Amino acid sequence: MQSKLVFEEAGERTFVLVLAAGEEAFAAISAFAAETDLAAASLTAIGAFERATLGWFDLVLRTYKPIHVESQCEGLSLLGDIAVGDDGKPSLHMHAVMGLSDGTTRGGHFLKGIVRPTLEVTINETPARLRRRKRPELGLALIDLS
Repeated sequence: MQSKLVFEEAGERTFVLVLAAGEEAFAAISAFAAETDLAAASLTAIGAFERATLGWFDLVLRTYKPIHVESQCEGLSLLGDIAVGDDGKPSLHMHAVMGLSDGTTRGGHFLKGIVRPTLEVTINETPARLRRRKRPELGLALIDLS
C-alpha cells in the first residue's frame, strides 16, 4: 500500500491510500488507521476486487450473514467511518456496493476484500474524537455522541 498526506490544516488531515493487487482491504485500511492514530474520520473508496465478502446484519441472531462475491467485481461505492473502539484503537466501519460482470450489484457491510488490480481510498480526518461503543442489546458497536 502507498499512502500520502495531501492536506493538513487546523487539526484536519486528508490522506490518499492506493492499495495493490493481493492486499486485503479491510485489514490494510485498519492498519493505516492505527499507524496514523485516526480517531474521527470518514472515508470513500473505489477500485476492484478479485473476491470480497459483504455482510447483512441479522438483528435477531446479532451476527452478520455473509454475502460472498467469489469473482472479479468493481467497488462501485465504498463508504465508511473511523472512530475509537472500546479497546482504545481505531475502529473501521464500511459499507460497499459491488458491481458484477453482468451489471448486477451486491451490497452490504464490507467485511473483507482482496484487491485486484487496485483500490483508491480517501480518508478525511477531523480534529474531533469519536467513540464507538458496544451495544449489548444490539450486538453491535455504534458511534456514541454522549
